[in-house]
Amino acid sequence: MSVRRLALNQPEGFAFSPASLETANWWLQKYPADRRQSAVIPLLWLVQKLEGWVSEPAIRVVAEMLGMPRIRVYEVATFYTMFHLQPVGRHHLQVCGTTPCMLRGANDLKAVCRRRIGAPFAVSADGLLSWEEVECLGACANAPVVAIRDLYHEDLTPQTFEARIDALLRGEDVQPGSAIGRQKSAPEGGPATLVDPALYDGSLAVPVTLPNRPQPQPQPAEA
Repeated sequence: MSVRRLALNQPEGFAFSPASLETANWWLQKYPADRRQSAVIPLLWLVQKLEGWVSEPAIRVVAEMLGMPRIRVYEVATFYTMFHLQPVGRHHLQVCGTTPCMLRGANDLKAVCRRRIGAPFAVSADGLLSWEEVECLGACANAPVVAIRDLYHEDLTPQTFEARIDALLRGEDVQPGSAIGRQKSAPEGGPATLVDPALYDGSLAVPVTLPNRPQPQPQPAEA
């Protein structure tokens, strides 16, 4: 495993917003008082959702909330690559580079990122974009895949990927999903099985008489 360290430049402090503090307390209530340290991952994830990354002051705040040594929170934050240890762009692109996506063009998508943004985790000059290569996102049938704000953009080509980047830079809301209009994980061009509605709409049903089926008893007339 590669060594992961905190960024050299750190903010002076960190504080949860009122809404995020309410969410943090909601997580804490899920655990017994003597097991509140189990909430370390949800709280670090909440920090990242709030700030975009996990800073050293945030680690101190989480450690104080959970009553655990700072080094223990640091160990969690540096172990899991889901946590960013340095600032990222407003739109952080996670490009899947595992074998199915690589075979379907992920290297071309990474080339777009290097050309448009720079090296992995470098933040563009306007602060809007950054990117990284990640391991399998679990949508192999729709490769190649890029996650933007944790939502999947699938079946990408360099052209459709750049179109999404351009839309982000214009401040537009980019809709997730397949770039070729694929229905979930169906084959390209649409489903190839169960295409006849008669197979599932009940129109082919044949009445069946069950032997020895109890007959309904007549109901007594109301007085």
